[in-house]
Amino acid sequence: MVKNSLYVLAVTVLLTASLDSIAADPDAGKQKAQICAACHGADGNSTNPDWPKLAGQHSEYLVKQLSDFKAGNRQNPQMSAMIASLSQEDMADIAAWFDSQTTKIGAASEDLLEEGKKVYRYGNADTGVPACMACHGPDGAGNPAAKYPKLSGQHGPYTVTQLKAFRSGERSTDPNRIMRIVAGPMTDQEIEAVADYAQGLH
Repeated sequence: MVKNSLYVLAVTVLLTASLDSIAADPDAGKQKAQICAACHGADGNSTNPDWPKLAGQHSEYLVKQLSDFKAGNRQNPQMSAMIASLSQEDMADIAAWFDSQTTKIGAASEDLLEEGKKVYRYGNADTGVPACMACHGPDGAGNPAAKYPKLSGQHGPYTVTQLKAFRSGERSTDPNRIMRIVAGPMTDQEIEAVADYAQGLH
């Protein structure tokens, strides 16, 4: 019984750590990422604001998202089809390639700047919205160890879509429901403002 329990524990630990322990090769990732270029750009700077910029995004976060798509935990028919044949090594290599690229920073709109800055830096104490920078940093750099994504330079429309998906529960792969808790009390106006603010943040 003890041996069986130890075996199960060991397998669980190995499976949990497998993606993080792969020695990623960004050069190999560059070649493998060609399938991503049509939507996300050759260097990860997508031109369509509905598709996320991957350039400069933390590889730890990207691997988690790719794994969630592959497992069906995060739903997107196009993404699921694109990565169906990718191995763990492929995902790690692709993530390392995009991580090594430089994000092209956008610009925040003047009419949304103050509200976006307020929500990002201070949240909304009246409704229980926490400050975004508590997890994503004052400059939007994120936290790779915690798998909190970089927001700096990300397309505003894409961020709006994701915040609304978290708010509705449509997207539910956030550890400990953290993003669903954050986005839950946010208004459409707050979401629009903070997303717009983040795309010019650096």
